[in-house]
Amino acid sequence: TLGTQTDYRDGEAQTDPYSPEYVVPGGSMPELLTLATLTWGRGLPAGLAEVEMIERAREKRAWEATLPAMDSVSNIAKRRKMMDHMERKEWAFREQEIEKLQKARLEVLKELLQRQEENQNKLNAKRLDDHWQNRQKAKEEKIKKIQHDYAMILRKLIAKKKNVMGKLERRDIIKEYTDFASQTYAPLSRNGYFPDNHSERYVVKSCYLDTFAGLCELEASLPDYVTQVKIKAPKPKYTTTETGFIKRSARLEVTLAQVHQ
Repeated sequence: TLGTQTDYRDGEAQTDPYSPEYVVPGGSMPELLTLATLTWGRGLPAGLAEVEMIERAREKRAWEATLPAMDSVSNIAKRRKMMDHMERKEWAFREQEIEKLQKARLEVLKELLQRQEENQNKLNAKRLDDHWQNRQKAKEEKIKKIQHDYAMILRKLIAKKKNVMGKLERRDIIKEYTDFASQTYAPLSRNGYFPDNHSERYVVKSCYLDTFAGLCELEASLPDYVTQVKIKAPKPKYTTTETGFIKRSARLEVTLAQVHQ
């Protein structure tokens, strides 16, 4: 039922394959020494390219074994002709390898250019979308302002149309008291009404408040529960111990009651 996990994965604990030291006897040339340049991560483990290289090296060694000895003029000419032919063959093979490498690089370049073009197209589309959204917001705000101005001007025209001839209208008291936005309930300062000028009207004037005898008489007329306030100590919400600490169970019950409510 228990398990452990290390800080390293198994792959990080693996080491590179060990290459021991070797001694070559004199006069021998093992074929394995031709692979001494291949190391782990650089040619090993061998792939298709490495196998082809090994095959070409074997073919070249077999070709070198077929070269004639340099003991006569005809053999020297034949040897030079065979070497020229092999050199042309190697140059042709190198040209093919260069063409393959160039094609691979061209494909990578095409892929990079295509990816860059796609990213640029996405960026342009996002910019156009943002620009379109900003234009739409500006359009909506302009439409709202036009509608607001239209409603305000329309109300003004309706108000002017009610009294086209400019006739004097008598005051309709019932209409003013039924409309809570009229001058009766909400007078405007521009019409000459200033509420601070008549603040003394809200001052309480009583004969009981002017003298001490009046205050005593007012206090005597009040019932007892007004002057003699009885305060009841509130009951504690939590169950406490003798030392005054709150129990954890009491706190839990209050929390559960709040959650239930």
